[in-house]
Amino acid sequence: MTTKELDGYFKKLLDMERYATCDSSLNGIQVDNDGAAIRKIAFAVDAAQETFRRAKAAGADLVFVHHGLFWGRPLAVSGIHRERLAFLLANNIALYACHLPLDAALEVGNNAVLAGLLGIEQPVPFGEYHGKKIGYKGNLAKPLRMDEAVKKIAFMDREPIAVYAFGKGLCETAAVISGGAAPEVIQAIDEGVDLYVTGEASHSFYYMALEAKINVIAGGHYNTEVYGVRAVMERVKADLGMDAEFIDVPTGL
Repeated sequence: MTTKELDGYFKKLLDMERYATCDSSLNGIQVDNDGAAIRKIAFAVDAAQETFRRAKAAGADLVFVHHGLFWGRPLAVSGIHRERLAFLLANNIALYACHLPLDAALEVGNNAVLAGLLGIEQPVPFGEYHGKKIGYKGNLAKPLRMDEAVKKIAFMDREPIAVYAFGKGLCETAAVISGGAAPEVIQAIDEGVDLYVTGEASHSFYYMALEAKINVIAGGHYNTEVYGVRAVMERVKADLGMDAEFIDVPTGL
């Protein structure tokens, strides 16, 4: 397939136009190739040089990432930014980015997958961000202890950034927003859920969570956002029959 054909596929799968006015990420093709057919796609969380090197070693023609290289303002083609672009261009590797649409997407989004891992039944949209709800909340099919919830969302059994068991011993309801959504704990408190799962922890909201008696898991920005790219990868394999590989470059954050 060409990059243009893949762009059409991804935009439809992830409903990307819905977030065109509220996402600072330049979603879509960020670096194109010379028109050559894409035979293998590497999927990763971050557009970094290590990701690109591993993608090249894997024989990928395109890298699909959650965090791309362009974020709402022009960047001079110098320094690290130039080196990244130069590597992609020299190796004819295209770069495709999808940020908020990949957080919010039904079935294949970061938050939909996290909700499924926790066992949220009939998840409903949760978490207002720039006028769009990008997370999910709902009742848990089975009440969970905090240690059980941690295990369910831990990618490759990696430890979470922080676990705050401030609430009920058994969680019956939960809300999830992957990545850097610590401030949205306020919305979880307002909506009365027992457990809030996100990626990053925040000193600013520690006492708010403590005093509101809500359980919080900060699973790690990276580790809560592997799920969307991996789910899209599996859809690409199933829908398009293309070769694809996940490139795991954890940050520990």
